[in-house]
Order: sequence, then structure tokens, then C-alpha cells
Amino acid sequence: MPLFSRLVSLWKKETLALMRDRHALAALFAMPAIFILVMSLALADTDAFSGKDSAAIHYTLLDLDKSRASAALEARLGNTPFSGKHPPPADTEAARRQIQAGETAFALLIPQGYGQQIVARQTPVLQLLVDPTLPHALREGFYRQVEAAHIRVSVLLALGTPEKAPAPPGAATTPMAEFEAPALAVEAVGHGDAAPPAPPSAVQQNVPAWLIFSMFFVVIPISAIFIGERQHGALQRLATQRVSFGLILAGKFLPFLLINQIQAVLMVGVGRWLVPLCGGEALILPQSAAALAALWLVSLAVSTAAVGWALFIASLAKSSEQATVLGGVGNILMGAVGGIMVPRFVMPAAMQPWTRLSPMDWALEGFHQVMLRNGGISDTLPAAAALAAFGLAALALAWLRQAARKT
Repeated sequence: MPLFSRLVSLWKKETLALMRDRHALAALFAMPAIFILVMSLALADTDAFSGKDSAAIHYTLLDLDKSRASAALEARLGNTPFSGKHPPPADTEAARRQIQAGETAFALLIPQGYGQQIVARQTPVLQLLVDPTLPHALREGFYRQVEAAHIRVSVLLALGTPEKAPAPPGAATTPMAEFEAPALAVEAVGHGDAAPPAPPSAVQQNVPAWLIFSMFFVVIPISAIFIGERQHGALQRLATQRVSFGLILAGKFLPFLLINQIQAVLMVGVGRWLVPLCGGEALILPQSAAALAALWLVSLAVSTAAVGWALFIASLAKSSEQATVLGGVGNILMGAVGGIMVPRFVMPAAMQPWTRLSPMDWALEGFHQVMLRNGGISDTLPAAAALAAFGLAALALAWLRQAARKT
């Protein structure tokens, strides 16, 4: 039998085996749909998306004025809840790159003449660069801190003491209400010229997060089928017919890759149409064909990682129960570390770098590059390449594990 015909027969076999396993289908489709619906509604008004936790939000400041007033403004911001200050960037473009790389959430640019404008009772224009993945409430919290710090500096400068909080004895006082907040030129830093989507609500975080999590749970049906074939001698019979183990892996790979893509479409539909029907916010999707192609590329990369991981676990486990424990615990750990269960921006600052160790974090970053930063295919390539490499490495380990069993 030709090689391609054998591969098609293996694809048919895997599809029929999966269709008979109703419990596995329920785990792959019903579970993530319920997660998305419940978590999106439950977290809609919680602190994680309301901006009440700003301790781990970082910012940077570029002082182009170098005056007493700008130094005082910088000092005032250092005493706010947004105290995670990064070293100043070299210029505006460097500040944008810091935000695009996820190193900082805000970049405040103090223009030349800032101090002189305050003395002249003019309204200065401060440029503020923001990360579009932050919730709206966190943005507003930082805006209010900048405005309050500016007004305080204006008052102290009018008193002749911008570096000190109390006025000297006998100094004239000026009501704070007479000082206006600065004008803020806010720019959400994306990858394109178009305006970025709205800041993420609970549904914007939960749909891609739980979609990724559910894709990795393909380990349950794959391991059940794989181990059942091993125990019933199906793998041995295929080997006697000169069907290589590499071909068997390829025969399992495509059907479950397609299952993952069906999952993706259905879960996006839940976020787009079902969540709003239940009183939540609708998932916002990009409209351009290029952006949708980028999303599909990330989805394929996630599937590659998930199916490769599942086949590796199936090759390690000696029973379905063992595979469930290994795969389930592994998925939960990757989800907990990778920002699936708790968004990265509400984690403690010391914990945030650890999220980079999880493939689920790479997947979430890939989706956010498109959905929240207007990224295209080139912007998703690092995440997609990392996920594909992870999946192929897992497949290679599964093949090596099988080769070790024969020796």
C-alpha cells in the first residue's frame, strides 16, 4: 500500500476512535465553553480587571525638560502606587520598543519647556505611551496619578518650593483648584497605524486563555486511544505490517490538529455571541484578513504544541490513569505559571518573569499580539515558532521513547 494511502487510513482510524469516545468529546468542547462563559461573567467586575491592583504595573519616564519642575514631577510619581519605575529610555522610539516588548506598561514623556509653561500658567502637553493590553481602569488610574502629581508640582512651584511639600512660613497661598491638569496626549502602542482594539475586558482575557488551556487537554483522548491500542496489540499489528512508528504519530497528528481548530472556532463563537447573550461583553476580533490569518497561524502553532505534548505524555504513560495524571497536572501547572488562570499583569513583579517558561504563555502572547496590539503574521512569528518547536521536540521525544521500548 502506498505511503499516503496508509496515512489516510490511519487518519480515518483516529477519527472514528475519537467519535466513539463521547466523554473525550465533552471534555474537549463542553468544558472550555463552560469555562469561558462562567469565568468571563464571574470576573467582569473583579479586581483583576478593575484596576485596583497597580503594585506590579511598571512605567518609565523620559525627561526632555531637565528642570526643577520635571524633576519634582518624577519624584512625585515615584511615591504613587505605580512605583515600579524602569530606567529612562534613550528616546521616544526606545520607549515604544520597551512597551512592545512587554518590559513596561507606561512611558511618560515630559516635553521641553514644561517648567516654563507651569510658571506662565499655560497647560503643558504630556505625551503618554501605554500598553493596549492593560485594562481601562488601570490606564485611568495612572492618568489620575500623573494629573495629581502635576497639580501638586504646580502648586509647589507657585510657592517657590517645588521639591518640598509644605509652604514656607509667610508664603502666599494659591488654591489648588486654580491649577489645571495637564493635557495628556495618549498613544496606545501597537504594531500598526490603526487604532488598537478596546482595552481587554474579562472576556478578552478568558477566551484566548481558556481556549489555549482546552487545546492542551487533547492529551486525554490521545492518551486513551494510544494506550488502548498498545494494550490491545494494535500498535504491534501495525508494526508487523511495516507501518513505522513515525507514520503512526503522523496518523494521529492531523485528526487531532483539526479537532483543535474546531475547538478554536467554537470557543471564539462562545465569546463573540453567547457571552453577550448572558449579559457579558462580546469578544472583539480584528477585521482585516491579514490579522485573521495571523490568528490562525497562532492557533495552528498552539495545536502543534498541544498534540505533540499529548503524544509525548501518551508515550510515557503505562495506563490511561497515569496519562490523565501526568497530562492533567502538567497542563494545570503550565496554565498556572503561564497566565491562564491568573493574568500576568496582576501577578507579583517577582513572579511575572516565570510565566515565560510556559508554552501557554507563548500562546497567549501570540493571540494578544494580534487581538490587542494590531500585530500581523511577522509579529506572531516568535510565539508561533516557539510553540511549533516545542511540539516537534515533544514528537521527537515520543519517537525516541518508543525506540527505547524496542531495545
